[in-house]
Amino acid sequence: MSEPLKTAGNETAISTSPLRCFTGSLIAGGLALLLYRMTVAIATAFAHKPVTSDNSTVVTISAAVRTLVVGMAALGTGVFGIAGLGLLLLGIKVMFAKLRGEGIGS
Repeated sequence: MSEPLKTAGNETAISTSPLRCFTGSLIAGGLALLLYRMTVAIATAFAHKPVTSDNSTVVTISAAVRTLVVGMAALGTGVFGIAGLGLLLLGIKVMFAKLRGEGIGS
């Protein structure tokens, strides 16, 4: 692995390597795929089990809760998907920078 870089303060910054970026991208992409499958499973389960009630308040609240549950799962999917894509692109950038002999900040 790469050694931590010393900064001006007491903090240490961890250097970026293509391996770290691609590993993070793989993990985030895997989580996004799992959350996507969970979102589809939740939406399918909700679609196959409609709310049977004569009370309009119950139907309204259950529709709102179902929308929130599916929306939160979809939000997690989007966040991890975008993070995985960003880490993949960062890994490609770092790899080309190292091949050219440039630093990350250049």
